[in-house]
Amino acid sequence: MSQSTSMFVKFALAFALLASWAQLVLGAPAAALAASLEKRDVFVPPVLYPHAGTVWTVGQRHNVTWDTTNAPVNITNGVGFILLRKGDLTTPLVLAHGFDIRRGRVEVTVPSVLPDKDYSVVLFGDSGNFSPQFTIDGPAIF
Repeated sequence: MSQSTSMFVKFALAFALLASWAQLVLGAPAAALAASLEKRDVFVPPVLYPHAGTVWTVGQRHNVTWDTTNAPVNITNGVGFILLRKGDLTTPLVLAHGFDIRRGRVEVTVPSVLPDKDYSVVLFGDSGNFSPQFTIDGPAIF
């Protein structure tokens, strides 16, 4: 066997060994993750209030409500939080957090924002779910 052939065989063997090791190391966690994802119960409750036509005023308190009739027994992440959304952008304004999404409601205080007609709330827990767009009125803050 020539020296160049010997080097090629060593390189091919090293590459095959490395590829096998990578598949073993990287493939096992992916398989375990895929198996655990199959067992999840994801709960995506529709937001009932606020609904289209709702008008909130800055500083008021309102109950955000959602439908819990089809909630699975084992929810992957039952701790919820609600963000305010304006148009197509979810704002960093947290309206509520740390509540059990199985409750179906949480009280929020309307934040000081520019009055407009394209607000919605985003309910997070197992997944994110948007309310229809509604109006927030109040004094212009600028």
